[in-house]
Amino acid sequence: MRTTRRIALAALAGGFAAVGLAAGVAAAETTWRFASKMPVDSPEGKVFQKFADLAETYSGGSIKVVVYPNEQLGKTDAVMEQMKLGTVHLYGEGSSYLRKWVPEIEWISAAFMFDDRDHWVRFMNTDLVKGWFDEASKKAGIMVLGDPTGVQRGPYRVMVTRRDVKNFDDISGLKLRMHPSKTAVATWTHLGADVKTLAWTDVYQSIDKGIVEAVNSPIALVESMRFYEVAPHVVRHDEYYQSIGFMMNSKAYDALDDAQRAAVHKAYEEAGAYSFEIMEQTANESIERMKAKGVTFLDVDRAPFVKSMGAFYERLEAEGKLPEGFLEAVAASRKM
Repeated sequence: MRTTRRIALAALAGGFAAVGLAAGVAAAETTWRFASKMPVDSPEGKVFQKFADLAETYSGGSIKVVVYPNEQLGKTDAVMEQMKLGTVHLYGEGSSYLRKWVPEIEWISAAFMFDDRDHWVRFMNTDLVKGWFDEASKKAGIMVLGDPTGVQRGPYRVMVTRRDVKNFDDISGLKLRMHPSKTAVATWTHLGADVKTLAWTDVYQSIDKGIVEAVNSPIALVESMRFYEVAPHVVRHDEYYQSIGFMMNSKAYDALDDAQRAAVHKAYEEAGAYSFEIMEQTANESIERMKAKGVTFLDVDRAPFVKSMGAFYERLEAEGKLPEGFLEAVAASRKM
């Protein structure tokens, strides 16, 4: 996969040099609004700003990306509609939110389905998933920039909880915050949790007030979101594997000339490489700081979760509720 990325990057960089520099034609200046939920100083916030800086540099200043952190441009539903209208140009978030127009996209985040991240990456690059994203672009005018797994989120998922969760049985009755996803809600309800849907930025206060007891989160965001202050137990469960999709308005991308597109892709590739570095480093340093403050860390046994979810997926398949070809694509990517 990395070899493929390097080849693609080299080709794009070549196009950038040949079309942009050799032609010597000044490109029209454009400014993009980049929406984000995350704080500026969070690992993801730093990745977004890295992309913005690189896009301006590689485009010779013709592309300016202004990052709006902390949901300044609205919560997810509002931002997705603004993306469709073209008043927001980029949104750094999980690309599963494109399920608004293509429900099958929900399943790229199937819980306890993939063996490891490499298995998930292969699945994300199948014709099935590419077809889902193409359909979203046609219906909503929102595309996913580059390789959808190119910017890391995580680097792995944990549950941050007020109650000390040590095994599968402790999930029973746990008041768990969930994002607005029917599949995610059904998943954790099946696993025994008492699921409550809340906005990401409402989590801290909701745990503090006892509305919920726990939240699933990428490990790298636990400290920057200060969740550990109200929920001092962190449980690694590798619920599913994630990336940060750079979803963008298709017309904004189409309006670029070849040199600008090459510049944007080059910025995306380099920001993606940076994300893998900063997520791992940030997570390790963060864990040590939180341990010093009395936060506990545990790797839970995933086997009971996988077994329980196996029955869940079998039932959905029998009921015709899984996307056509989904299980086959998962199996085929496992064998590669």
